[in-house]
Amino acid sequence: MQRSITGEVAWITGAGSGIGQSAAAKLAAAGAKVVLTGRRPGPLEETAALVRAAGGEALVAPADCTDPVAVEAVVKEIMGAFGRCDIVVNNAGMNIVGRSWLDVTDEGFDSVIAADLNGPFYVTRAVLPIMRAQKGGLLIQVSSWAGVYVPLLTGPAYTAAKHGLVAMSESINQAECVNGIRSCCICPGEVATPILDNRPVPVPDEEKARMLQSDDLGETILYVARMPATVCVNEILISPTWNRLYVANLQRAL
Repeated sequence: MQRSITGEVAWITGAGSGIGQSAAAKLAAAGAKVVLTGRRPGPLEETAALVRAAGGEALVAPADCTDPVAVEAVVKEIMGAFGRCDIVVNNAGMNIVGRSWLDVTDEGFDSVIAADLNGPFYVTRAVLPIMRAQKGGLLIQVSSWAGVYVPLLTGPAYTAAKHGLVAMSESINQAECVNGIRSCCICPGEVATPILDNRPVPVPDEEKARMLQSDDLGETILYVARMPATVCVNEILISPTWNRLYVANLQRAL
């Protein structure tokens, strides 16, 4: 049975495009008040306009989630505006072009870890005291297929960060279940989002069309958000039916 999230406050990072934008729109359509965070104010305002046009409520709170001071400032803004935070979608992330062991640099590796692991940690740490006081809350961590498997395609930094995010999510459930706090790690295969532009080899449009789409993940996030508070969906592994990794293996086998 799905629960109502009407009136709940949902904070989405990486909300300016792709999965984050879709999640914000779908959560708002279900009645949540959404807080939109990302590094660029312009795209966040576009997401807010979509939410408001549909009759929802949106607070634009730009920040770089790799900066713990900036994250704490957003939390203060959320508490000042709403006095609570019920749902967090840790979606902000990145990858780099020079990602293989042959190409990755110290700076590149550190930037991926900062965005894909440190950022979700800072956000989670900042909201846990609020959720403990509320005796409830939901964290949704957007990890990756690379958080469960080790594909060469994603590179060591991204794979390590996403594996770390899966482990971090489970550690939250172990420590915070007594406080009514739940964490779900969603691990999607290839999604047709702007991050594909950082692939070393461009992805053809016809293959993008066969991938998971942002709205597929938005629907998945909404599904998790509407589960009863007594249910913890620890992890979701989701992929395109036409999975390019499987197809490549089939071609090699044949």
